[in-house]
Amino acid sequence: MDLSIIVPLYNEQESIPLLIEGIRSVCERMGVSYEVLLVDDGSNDGSWAVIQGSANEHVKGIRFGRNYGKSPALNEGFRNAQGAVVVTMDADLQDDPEEIPELYRMIRQDGRDLVSGWKKERHDPLSKTIPTKLFNWATRLVTGIRLHDFNCGLKAYDGRVVKAIEVYGEMHRYIPYIAFKEGFRNIGEKVVRHHPRRFGRTKFGLDRFMNGFLDLMTIYFVHRFGRKPMHFFGSLGTVMFLFGAIATTWLVVDKVYHLYRHVPARLVSDQALFYVALAAMIIGVQLFTAGFVAQLVERNGPDRDRYRIVDRVGL
Repeated sequence: MDLSIIVPLYNEQESIPLLIEGIRSVCERMGVSYEVLLVDDGSNDGSWAVIQGSANEHVKGIRFGRNYGKSPALNEGFRNAQGAVVVTMDADLQDDPEEIPELYRMIRQDGRDLVSGWKKERHDPLSKTIPTKLFNWATRLVTGIRLHDFNCGLKAYDGRVVKAIEVYGEMHRYIPYIAFKEGFRNIGEKVVRHHPRRFGRTKFGLDRFMNGFLDLMTIYFVHRFGRKPMHFFGSLGTVMFLFGAIATTWLVVDKVYHLYRHVPARLVSDQALFYVALAAMIIGVQLFTAGFVAQLVERNGPDRDRYRIVDRVGL
């Protein structure tokens, strides 16, 4: 199979036939073997009936029992994709199937691991475009990956990439970062057309930007410290405990010095620094213990030996 096209969707019954026809026309011109995986994320409008009526040797459908979100839909599509190249796109007709040939070429001929679309000219209201720009700026800052549009649904992948990564929660926005951390460093970008929505309304609200920020922090810490939580919690705990210990030592030495000089001094327990130091030592011990427990959990986790082998010789 040359090409798999994964389309997560929710309540897009009017768009599905037009999208399938557009994909079919493009893929037949390309002369490649292809499949279209339509992942119905718990639609309640009749989208599944349309998918059932459109199913054939090229068009396949997966239906969730309820609305789980875009990330689980993509992850299920990745698990079932058979193509050497995998393209993802939204079902609302804002992504143009005519972009597929160039995305496919950039993977097969240019050797890219992943190509992300960039909707340079967006047909969205300011209430969506301005937060999107801020989101992309923050993501570039944290991840170090210089992409303009992390959240663009139109992306292309080498088939090896989608089999090596797991997308969960709301992590679909950060697939380039997830792939990068798995060793797929050849990431490209392509300016793509963005059409106005033709049917229905957007399924995303402003809350996705706050959720996106929290997910960014989660994925950053998971990839940096997921295999070594003691390095994070233990370091913080050690710093907190040392601060408390040094502050306590200072208070005791200061008290002894005043007593030695026969100079009246405040009780150690009357000073605010004493309670700050005590709290710091307690928090430090708790953080260190949390890191130790987290390390034990990670050590005994079922995926503790999960790693990706890229080549072998002599075996």
